[in-house]
Amino acid sequence: MISTMVKGQDLAVSLEEFGLSQYEAQAYVTLITKGTISASELAYYSDLPRTKVYPTLLKLEKKKIAIISKGKPIMCTAIAPEDAFDEIIQEQINRVNAMNSLTTKLKRLSEDSKKARGSEEKRYFHLAQNYVFKQFQSMIDSSKTSIHAIIDSWGLSLISQCKEELLIALRKNIDIKIVIPSNLVGTEAFHNLPVGIRLKTAEVSQNTIIFDDSEILMINSSNGKGAIFLSTDVLLGTNQVKTFEHAWKNGIKANNFSGMSKPDAQEILKIVQLINENGLGFVLNSILNSRGRGIDIMVFLEKNGLDLQSKTLDEIISLVDSTLDITCSGQLRYESHGNHFIIESKMNSGHSIPWALLLEGYLNKKGIKTKMIYNDHQHTGEKIHIKVDSKIALT
Repeated sequence: MISTMVKGQDLAVSLEEFGLSQYEAQAYVTLITKGTISASELAYYSDLPRTKVYPTLLKLEKKKIAIISKGKPIMCTAIAPEDAFDEIIQEQINRVNAMNSLTTKLKRLSEDSKKARGSEEKRYFHLAQNYVFKQFQSMIDSSKTSIHAIIDSWGLSLISQCKEELLIALRKNIDIKIVIPSNLVGTEAFHNLPVGIRLKTAEVSQNTIIFDDSEILMINSSNGKGAIFLSTDVLLGTNQVKTFEHAWKNGIKANNFSGMSKPDAQEILKIVQLINENGLGFVLNSILNSRGRGIDIMVFLEKNGLDLQSKTLDEIISLVDSTLDITCSGQLRYESHGNHFIIESKMNSGHSIPWALLLEGYLNKKGIKTKMIYNDHQHTGEKIHIKVDSKIALT
């Protein structure tokens, strides 16, 4: 009971910050708590002077947050909070938006005046923690062509809360690319990102968002503070743009992980990273020195903590198909009439070979004999056929 009273007092104080008087706030919280009651009961429960109850109720009715009966005894009821304060909340939003708009206009005026005086100055607009989120939303709304970001867990949480703004930006055909650390792939915030955003993963640890290749928002995840500056700033802006371009170019495609659980996504990502780092050299060495090349690559992965032999064939096929798309825009399919698997890649760089060997190694370990044929088509990519000696049962 005491806890409820304390919470009610806290809420009443908070309501005063939205323009209600002390008596009005106390009365509204009491009505929310007690439901429909008489004016005399309201005076008792809210500790209002009896002479102030009716004038207070009239003010609440005028503000459209309470209803008073016409007959006697006078009965009063609170309007539901989501209806009562919608107008007040909208006024607060309009006030913040107006302040953001005013700040933007003042910024342009300052820039124009300095240009008129023939001077140029590098400027950084610092943002307190409680303004960063609203400013970020505003910059998404104002973007015209692109939003490119490198983010950590703090930044991913922030961006995932802006789903509506990002969806609107995507509908405007704005190019949205985001690079995240590998440990965030498959998390709840990762899955909350709208479909249409292009995602890659790389080992990054910063929060930098570039809007229209012109403005940059940087956020400090340790304290939530932010800073806005121009991308043309030679000392910092151009370096951040280059950092994003490098991370994007060398990152691993992450959109395919959107439908996976975190454990599955992390397992595939680990396999991709291992193969990318060691796979091609390992494959070449296996081809030169071993007949059991496919089994060798299975052993290589097992030594790195990945036991794929316990998986079903359907799971292996799904895994290989996903990794092919991620690494070389490829795909895997099984053709029952020819009793063979076909791996196709739009790239002819040899990057599909490790995944073909992985599938071959799995089949060999299950006692299924295979024959691999590799075709390199210079202009159309590459194709690998894996012929098997017995029918494969797929679910």
